Amino acid sequence: MRPYAAILSARIRTLLQYRAAALAGLVTQLFWGAVRVMVFTAFYRSSTATPPMSLPDTISYLWLIQALLLLLPFRVDPELQAMMRDGSIAYELARPTDLYWLWYARAIAQRFAPALLRAVPLLLIAWAFLGLQLPASPGAALAFAISLGGALLLSSALSTLMVISMLWTISGDGFSRAFSIVIMFLSGSFVPLPLFPEWSQPLLQALPFRGVMDTPFRLYVGHLPPEEVLLGLAHQLLWTGLFVLVGRALLARGVTRLVVQGG
Repeated sequence: MRPYAAILSARIRTLLQYRAAALAGLVTQLFWGAVRVMVFTAFYRSSTATPPMSLPDTISYLWLIQALLLLLPFRVDPELQAMMRDGSIAYELARPTDLYWLWYARAIAQRFAPALLRAVPLLLIAWAFLGLQLPASPGAALAFAISLGGALLLSSALSTLMVISMLWTISGDGFSRAFSIVIMFLSGSFVPLPLFPEWSQPLLQALPFRGVMDTPFRLYVGHLPPEEVLLGLAHQLLWTGLFVLVGRALLARGVTRLVVQGG
């Protein structure tokens, strides 16, 4: 485990250097967050039906999405993508490490470090001025933190699967972009999952993607009681394990047929 922990630590330190990009992203997320809050506020005020979530809870949910948007696996590691294209992926294959866990460690860093840089200041600003509520209770705060760890592991497994898919393509963009849109839609990052139609709820609860965003956010606002954190964590870890197994199987097959395109 020491080589992968070292890679994870080094990669996080590298990504934490991109402070200007984080500042630009913070401003962007604040702008779009304000737009989304206004849209949902208008929706709530014009609706006559009883909503499944209160407006304050929905506003908090929306700001959590903006703060932690980079936890979503909406893009693959650009360095690995470049290696696939120029042929230097051959160096990765020659390393004396397990290639899957090497890429998984990179994926954790890729999701964690940029999200951390944006999340802390955005949450403070949203809490002070823009309607973000504090966690519903100390238990909710603890449950949120635990579930967020599960979300990171699940998102990293999905990211690694997207990287592995590039072994079958030259550009690697098609599958990763289509898959990321599906993940974003079904995780609640476009519309909070409780606002989806009632008939779709059993399917949304069974699919893995709610574990990336919806589960920790609903624990935060108290829409799910803290006692459900273990059930939510089990759901996240079960799907993480499944995606790890699928990813390792695909990687083992992919490296046997890989054709290096570079010089």
